Amino acid sequence: MGISRFNTVSSSPEETIAAGERIAQMLQGGSVVALRGGLGAGKTYLTKGIARGLGVQEEITSPTYMIISEYQGRLPFYHIDAYRLQGDDDFSNLGGEELLYGTGVSVIEWSERLPHSIPKDAIIVEITILEQGRRRIQIKDTR
Repeated sequence: MGISRFNTVSSSPEETIAAGERIAQMLQGGSVVALRGGLGAGKTYLTKGIARGLGVQEEITSPTYMIISEYQGRLPFYHIDAYRLQGDDDFSNLGGEELLYGTGVSVIEWSERLPHSIPKDAIIVEITILEQGRRRIQIKDTR
């Protein structure tokens, strides 16, 4: 998808949201962003920034109990939380794969739980918790 390298350190939720807005500028219809990072790493804050950068006006909340939340911006925006899924079959049974190959942008939290569902050209974003509450946010590869 022609995504460029991205590597930044965030010192606050606001900076994490701003990093998401910058990532959004690199996305187009059909983009899949696979987020990886531990509990409390800032995946939802980054997702809020991506959504804001795509023109989504609604408040983005963690979709843990909904699993998939859909929003409208300049493109359809799908926020997927795979934390409670038991794997690729659960995701497929929810119709999740259809979203990944559509015209919208999909952001998947806990994407490592869906190893066979993530498209080969997905944008892998890893968030690492550093000392003093900082976070490293980097695009690892596009597979």
